[in-house]
Amino acid sequence: MRKLSYFIAASIDGFIGAPGGEADFFTSFVGGDFLEYLKTDCQDTLPTMARQAFGIDDAPNTQFDTIIQGRVSYDIALDGKVTSPYAHLREYVASRSIKDSPDLHVEIVSGDVVAKIRELKREDGLGIYLCGGASLAGQLKDEVDELVIKTYPVVLGSGMPMFAAEFEISDFTLDSVRTFDNGVLVRKYSRRR
Repeated sequence: MRKLSYFIAASIDGFIGAPGGEADFFTSFVGGDFLEYLKTDCQDTLPTMARQAFGIDDAPNTQFDTIIQGRVSYDIALDGKVTSPYAHLREYVASRSIKDSPDLHVEIVSGDVVAKIRELKREDGLGIYLCGGASLAGQLKDEVDELVIKTYPVVLGSGMPMFAAEFEISDFTLDSVRTFDNGVLVRKYSRRR
């Protein structure tokens, strides 16, 4: 069975963006050995435009072959006139407001997103990348098998949480921690079943 991995950037205090969802301030940390890590170990999670810019667009997917993201996350790409931001993956966007996909490569999931993820998990293939945001992650919280949290050395004070969900304790096991020279910390957790 395939797993759903929530691969997310966060502040030290656990926010994935400003209260309005902006998160471009995290990009200032993408450099040095952390950039090399993203290009070599996490290339599947990079948007297609970034893969092209880094000259790794033809690199085969090794971790993920499918992505699901929320409408707000997808809107960032649409605002930049990009309708298929992860063209190297099978793309799904969870949205009740987008009725017709602007791209043949992107499937809109307007119904039961949990049922869709369970269906995708039963397929053969690589993992499923949960890109965000908070509302979608909250809906899929019980389906997340792995957390990969890129913690950036900033405190936001308030903002968009990792999971917009009701209080409920979910246990995970720390699998690995990796530190980088710019202060970024990447932690991987797997769900305790």
